Amino acid sequence: MTMLLRRLLLACTGLAALAAPAAAQPAPQRVLRVAPHADLRTLDPVVASITITRIHGLMVYETLFAWDSRLTPHPQMADRHEVSADGLTHTIGLRDGLRFHDGRPVNARDVVASLGRWMARDTTGGKLREYLASLDVVDDRTIALKLTKPLGMVPFALGSAVGAIPVIMREEDARTDPHTPITSAIGSGPFRFNRGEWRPGARVVYDRNPDYVPRGEPADGLAGGRQVKVDRVEWQIMPDPQTAAAALQTGEIDIWEQPSQDLLPLLSRGRDIRVERYTSLSNQVMLRPNHLHPPFNDPRARLALAHATDQADFLAAGFGDERFWRRCNAYFVCGTVNGTEAGAEAYAVPNLETARRLLSESGYRGEPLVLTTSYDIAPIGRMAEVAAERLKRAGFNVDLQVADWGTVTTRQQNRNPPSQGGYNLFVTYASGATMQSPLTNIGTNMGCERAWAGWPCDAEAERLRNAVVEAADEPARLAAVETLHRHLAQVQPYRVLGQFDQPYARRANISGVLDAPVMLYWNIEKR
Repeated sequence: MTMLLRRLLLACTGLAALAAPAAAQPAPQRVLRVAPHADLRTLDPVVASITITRIHGLMVYETLFAWDSRLTPHPQMADRHEVSADGLTHTIGLRDGLRFHDGRPVNARDVVASLGRWMARDTTGGKLREYLASLDVVDDRTIALKLTKPLGMVPFALGSAVGAIPVIMREEDARTDPHTPITSAIGSGPFRFNRGEWRPGARVVYDRNPDYVPRGEPADGLAGGRQVKVDRVEWQIMPDPQTAAAALQTGEIDIWEQPSQDLLPLLSRGRDIRVERYTSLSNQVMLRPNHLHPPFNDPRARLALAHATDQADFLAAGFGDERFWRRCNAYFVCGTVNGTEAGAEAYAVPNLETARRLLSESGYRGEPLVLTTSYDIAPIGRMAEVAAERLKRAGFNVDLQVADWGTVTTRQQNRNPPSQGGYNLFVTYASGATMQSPLTNIGTNMGCERAWAGWPCDAEAERLRNAVVEAADEPARLAAVETLHRHLAQVQPYRVLGQFDQPYARRANISGVLDAPVMLYWNIEKR
């Protein structure tokens, strides 16, 4: 073959290649990259009520009902809810298309087992269980929940997005002891947990569930259609705020879930960055004592905490600029319908003399008190430092012990004495949606073994909480809330340290973040 002929053949081949249709290329994955506020260590959203596990749970699992942005419940997994004429029997049917990630249809037996496990752990679930006569399977897609008294709280409780959430698990998972965390993460929700790519301390991955059938209604908070508009969500663990800020500025991540308050002015100036609130309810900060062991098994020692602390010291250390926080002594969050401060007026200004007297009367004699904390969530670590310093002025001998957040939250469940791996105190915060109601507030549940970490035990508080649940109308309910609050102010299940607004930061090409108690990752678009 001559050189000229070879050149002609090559030219024709090139022209043919240009003329031929290009081979189909796979579409690039739409990956949403997020710096979450903490690392995921516990996969079980019934055992762990911490926010990071709750967000994980809401991605992987679903609930029978779901709260909208106004905390009003709507059917989610349910498509039918009927209440008997006497108000005692709630019959709930499952909607079409519900399948677990392993392919098995969701069955009423899964629902009954899941709700039973949740009721054994959660503040709201425990309250519902007090009025439960039976919880039965009617058929494969229907359950019957029977009460001893008529209650309007059933849909609200079964749609809870706070505390331990009433997610529907496979029956075999839900039969696990409610105090033993399950290690699987197979739900029926819009995302699948990618265990193969899970790297604790580094990365958590969720893939869009291609078999998920969303509801037809528009998304509103946790309610409505959970439309997933990305292929994959990656949580990139970045405990260092400077690293997370730089990653957001360069586009390495799309969302920073809880940006450091001192970096907000810098982020706000970025042309491609938006700083916004994802919920209209303020968060509440608390100093939680362990009621099982001295000195905080005595209410006088707990009252000493209230008199020894100035909320402004904690909030300024944790959240900086005062425009992001406010003093508030309401257990049920200032600015909400339940936000009374009745009975707590004496704690507005610290009184060290009163604190020292009460502490002495409680029998405390200077024993070391373990305050466990972490700097993985920077505001919590900074506020724990303030607690250690301020409480020492009142006569508390505080031993500040720092660990990673996963270790701290695991230790919070340890009922042993502090010398055997337990603790005396910790600082934390919870969403306004969690704390705004006596039904959902995890800290004011004083039901002994059924209570949240710290395990307060007070029969009168529980009687007054029941009065709120059973109130005949709204005026009666609000009066019952005030009576309850006055009692709580005297027994101090925890020291309220005020409240704050936590914005998130996103790249400008991200849209669709919903107003909800926690950050949600459905409905988000990445352009």
